[in-house]
Amino acid sequence: MANVHSPRPETLSSPPFIVRRRREIRAALLATVAALALACMNDGGFSQARADALHSQVSPVVSPVSFADVVDHVRGAVVSVKVKTTETADSGDELEIPHIAPGDPLERFFKHFGEEGTPHDHHLKPHLTQAQGSGFIISADGYVVTNHHVVENATEVSVTLDDGKTVPVTIVGTDKKTDLALLKIKQGGPYQYVEFSTTTPRVGDWVIAVGNPFGLGGTVTAGIVSARGRDIGAGPYDDFLQIDAPVNRGNSGGPTFNTQGQVVGINTAIFSPSGGSVGIGFAVPAETVKTVIAALQDKGVVARGWIGVQIQPVTAEIADSLGLKSNKGALVAEAQPNSPASAAGIKSGDVILGIDGGRIDGPRDLARRVAALGPGKKANLIYWHDGSEKTAPVKLGSLPDDKEARANPGMSQDNNAFSGLGLTLAPASSVEGAGSHGVVVSDIDSDGMAAQKGLQIGDVILEAGGHAVNQPADVSAALAEAKKANRKAVLLRVKGAEGTHFVAIEVKPAS
Repeated sequence: MANVHSPRPETLSSPPFIVRRRREIRAALLATVAALALACMNDGGFSQARADALHSQVSPVVSPVSFADVVDHVRGAVVSVKVKTTETADSGDELEIPHIAPGDPLERFFKHFGEEGTPHDHHLKPHLTQAQGSGFIISADGYVVTNHHVVENATEVSVTLDDGKTVPVTIVGTDKKTDLALLKIKQGGPYQYVEFSTTTPRVGDWVIAVGNPFGLGGTVTAGIVSARGRDIGAGPYDDFLQIDAPVNRGNSGGPTFNTQGQVVGINTAIFSPSGGSVGIGFAVPAETVKTVIAALQDKGVVARGWIGVQIQPVTAEIADSLGLKSNKGALVAEAQPNSPASAAGIKSGDVILGIDGGRIDGPRDLARRVAALGPGKKANLIYWHDGSEKTAPVKLGSLPDDKEARANPGMSQDNNAFSGLGLTLAPASSVEGAGSHGVVVSDIDSDGMAAQKGLQIGDVILEAGGHAVNQPADVSAALAEAKKANRKAVLLRVKGAEGTHFVAIEVKPAS
């Protein structure tokens, strides 16, 4: 059996050590006294006013001694969500059994294990699976908020209250785009509930996460808000709070509280290589949750506004090529036919700068604002067209299924002039399947600048510098025009496998 040793006491109590420490302490005290004496000589002594001034320069940081009172106040409203689903194994996941000839020794082996020797005789049976997450009660009559992915495909859902009692619930509605769901406890209340915060937490504020990690039951962790407005690629309306309060598996759907016991977010995702907390968790902010849950409680679904544009961010190069002073806004790669945006006169290459009187930061900001306005709402679009700012009225439609205003994947803009991109162009009409308009990328250097920008063989350049192109010479002419106008970049409109988007090509301005 291994022995556990403490530090040897003689090491710390030997005479040389004591003498050495006394000399160090004495020297430090003398230096301090000398400094104070010198300060008194220079200033004629420390005045009370000087002491108060020094004190006022430092603002003490007050942290809570304990979160126990807050936890006692809220924990009765936090529940464990238990879900049952029925799954049928995919035949592709099953062992493929080869055909066994009659009389083969392997035939008896497979029959021994209940198989008939061919995969056609193997029947796939549905099996019951269980999952669990967290949630919280928001009303005395038993409405419960959790994540969409916690109850997705559920055949039966129940919640376990803080006192250990398990009660059945019904799913009122879910919203996949924000990963939120609303449940209703079937048994009558009243139930303890919590309220949403009316203020947005600041970066650095204390937060408390309560949930059911790893099925352990009500567990409390604490941390701070690390960042706001995080986009993690989960959906078109990403606007997450980033928190460092440990959030683990099973915490999904659980609440994040401020120190007043109000819900500031709902735990939804973590960043972790191992599946456990590494101090990077993400919560849907309370203002988003309140809006979505109110819609689910009212109609069971969330109806969002839609204008029908495919949009992407405005980079510095794109802004320069269009004559914009700022890279804020959303570049329209394509306005869908018969959409509200198309009816309002919005065209490819325009930049939407604002809606309904407010300016936007980028594509996701536009998507959130349009969605929040709702179908049928009339608003004014502020947009940039042909070098000037314009305004157009638009009547929002209803967001179709699986369609959304979203940004295309970002592409690197750090490239040299077009001549150094390492690609070969050909008229689209000369390449089978490329269409009759534009210039197709017929070959590309995988290590060249064009490849770094995301251009691929088969991409079709439809416009360069706002002009339609059908020959490689048209692209060269657009580059020459940009140089003459002292533009830093020329804008290419490109049709690829994932849709239409814009790429800004840097050019060397004329000297």
